Parts: sequence; C-alpha cells; structure tokens
Amino acid sequence: MENKTSLTVIQMNDTHAYFNLHQEMFWEGNQEVYRPVGGYARIATLVKEIRASKGDRVLFLDNGDTLNGTYPAVKTKGAAMVPVVNALGLDAMSSHWEFAYGPSGFKKRAEELNFPVLAINIFDKKSNELIFPPYLVKEIDGLKVGLIGIASNIIDNTMPPFFSEGLSFTLGREELPAVIDKLRKEEKVDLVILISHLGFPQDMKLVNEVKGVDLCLSGHTHNRITQPVEQGNTLVIQSGCHGSFLGRIDLELTDGKVTGYEHEMIEVEANITPDVDMTEIIEKELGPFKDKLNTMVGETATALNRYTMLESTMDNFLLQSLMEATGAQLAFSNGWRYGAPVIPGPVTLNDLYNIIPMDPPIGTVELTGDELLRMLEENLEKTFASDPFEQMGGYIKRSLGLRVYLKIENPAGQRIQQVFIGDEPLEGARTYHTSFVTEQGVPPKYGRERKELDIHAVEAMKNYLEKHKPMQAELRGTFIPV
Repeated sequence: MENKTSLTVIQMNDTHAYFNLHQEMFWEGNQEVYRPVGGYARIATLVKEIRASKGDRVLFLDNGDTLNGTYPAVKTKGAAMVPVVNALGLDAMSSHWEFAYGPSGFKKRAEELNFPVLAINIFDKKSNELIFPPYLVKEIDGLKVGLIGIASNIIDNTMPPFFSEGLSFTLGREELPAVIDKLRKEEKVDLVILISHLGFPQDMKLVNEVKGVDLCLSGHTHNRITQPVEQGNTLVIQSGCHGSFLGRIDLELTDGKVTGYEHEMIEVEANITPDVDMTEIIEKELGPFKDKLNTMVGETATALNRYTMLESTMDNFLLQSLMEATGAQLAFSNGWRYGAPVIPGPVTLNDLYNIIPMDPPIGTVELTGDELLRMLEENLEKTFASDPFEQMGGYIKRSLGLRVYLKIENPAGQRIQQVFIGDEPLEGARTYHTSFVTEQGVPPKYGRERKELDIHAVEAMKNYLEKHKPMQAELRGTFIPV
C-alpha cells in the first residue's frame, strides 16, 4: 500500500534586515512601478496562517543575508535582528553577509538563535573543522527530512579580509555528495533539502552535477522565481529579496518520493495585517534609532533602485556624491544587489543608510588607463563568467565618469571594445584621479597614492542632497553592450 503524505516548505531569503514596510520595484509592461511591501510583522502573519492550515507539516527555512543590511542591524552587529528571527519560528538558515561582523561576531549571534546555522563549506583554518553543523534532520509527522546548508563561497575571495579571518570557504561541491549519502544511508531520510547561498546559476550547476537533492532553496542572487525550475530530479526556487516575498512550495510525497507540487511566490503586501507580537518586538528594537533615521535630508526627482545589471540610478547618486566630495574624474563602488528603492520625493537618513549601511570612508587613488582596463575586465569576468562557479560578484562594478563599450559574450579579458573618460578615449599610460568606497570598488592591488579620507559615504550623500534640490541621478549609459 502506498504511503502518501505532504510537506509545506516556506522560503525566506536575502531579507537584509528590512524590519518594516519599504518600497519595492515591480515591472509592469514596459515600465517600473513602486509600492510598499514587506516587513517581518507581515511575514509573521503569513507564516502563522500557513501553519494554522497545515499543522505540523511545515518547514520555514532562511537562506541568509538576514542579520545585516540596515542601520539598526549593522549598528548592533546583528543583535537587533535576533529577537525578530527567533520569534518567526525558523527551522534553519544559511549565511553570507552575517560575516560582516567578523567570524567571532557572527558565531556570537548564531549562539543566540533558537535555530541552527548550517554550512558544509566553512572550515577553521587551524583545525580544518567545520564551524557550523553541516546538516539537520527534522522528523515531521513520520517524514524524515534532511536539511543541508551551504554558505556563500565568495566571503574569503571578494569580501573584506576581516569577514573571513581564520576561516576558509569552499564551493561545497566536494563535500555535498558525502553529506547526501550519509543522510540517505545512515539517517534514513525521505527527503533532502539544500539551503544554499551560492546563487541561482551556481545552484543550478551544482544540483546538476551532484544528484540526490529533492529541493534546493537558492539565495544570494535575488531572483524572483515564480515557477520552480526542474533541474533533473531537483526542484529549485528563489524568492526575491528584502522580505518583499516569501516562497511557498507544497510537496506531495509517495513512499518518500516527491510526486507532485504546488508553488507560489507570495508578495508580502501592505494590506496584510501585521502580527501584534512581532510588531511589539520590532518597535522595541527600532526605538533607539527611530528619530535619527526619520530625519529628512533632501529630495530626489529620480526613482532610485539597484535592479539593473549594467548601471543603476541608486549607485549613480552614490557615485555622483563621491565625485563631488573629492573632485575626482572617476568613481567606483561594488555592484551591491541589496538596497530598497527610494521613490521620487523626500529622502530620509534611513534611505541613505539603506543604500550603504556600513557607511565606509571615501577613498581616492591614482589609476592608470591600463589598470582601469584590467580592473574592469576582471570585474566583468567575475560577473559574466561562462562557468557559473566562477561568478563571484553582484552586478557590474558601479562606475561613473567613463563609458564602456563591451561584448558581454566574449571570453575573459576580451569583453571591452573601447573606453572613454568623459569625451576622450582612454589612454593606457595616463593617470586618472579616482574616488571609491570599499576595496570592492577599487581593489588594493590597483593604483598608487591610495588615501582614506575623513568623509564617509552617508555624509557625502547628505552634502550632495543639500546642494542639489531636487537631486537627479538618471541612467547615463555607462556600460553599453555592442
């Protein structure tokens, strides 16, 4: 006789500590539209409703980028987020930007959670031991489910060095088969779920190469996947970012095998009634920061967002501020994906910290034209590498003061066709005065006369808003595919 059962899995990924409602961008036809969504109080309401309808047959899993991304989270080194996520009823999570507090800081936060951080791919350099459990087995109404975690593998490659001090990170490809085998043969699980922060392209390749994963919850790349992707016998989903969406997949199982499913990417709409208990927790955690963050600092005529691969209005505003603060010819920052949109109208200090919550100091450096070419080609390869496992960044490095004509499909080192600085062709031997934020903007191996200035990014943006009323930061065509 067949043994039929069901399991509902809820995915939350890349929320970046967005406590409350925030603006989100949606595509409707040929235009962008914005509306408020999200917040953990509304997420809590949705999760409670699902649990009420499904009983014990629910797993709630988080892909990480959860404890970092807004001013209150960064200022408290993730502590403000702990009561929130503990109250959500999560079963396990993966990680990435949590390491912005350093390995010891993140371990401290992890010990305060009432659910485990899982990772098969983070090792202590001295002992070569895993720093987190690789998996967790959950028994749900007679069903045994194996949960496996994979953290982002770029933390010791492209992130600031203190993120990974004393640790090494792997892709997880070598470790995964043995963990799956142990879960299947020793733990006798019926279902294997992978909670990954590698990114959607990387996860698709990984589960194609490594068999035995039934469901892959993918994170990191902020994809809005409205229909599960079937990669062999593995279902893969990802559910946007900023807590604007939850992923829900209802699995039908026969004799421990997935025989059917229904999926929904749920928009966390503003008209959802916020959970009262979660609202109280959030208000308590945000209380010390409310007055400061609600301060009006200017006005924007441009809708600011980070949802475009080659260039973004949000980063043009940031880079315009850097160039005005330094008098530099060029400006660079990392191609961050996080940062909720700012719609035309008043701009608050909270908006500025959402753009760059770590508020780093501005730097300047002298770069030759040849160095600029190498730096840009290196970044293009990390962004568009034909092998997903070689894709190491976010979007294209954000750049201002230049125009790049490129062929995205070309091999590494051969994508750039021509570069103009202002209206003049790039000269290889010429030196260009450059501003930047973080070493992801301009890595330390490039340039000379590198200086860290007294002014930080948020102050530079405030100053820019004071001089430009309202501020404009439209797309300029910095990178042009040809």
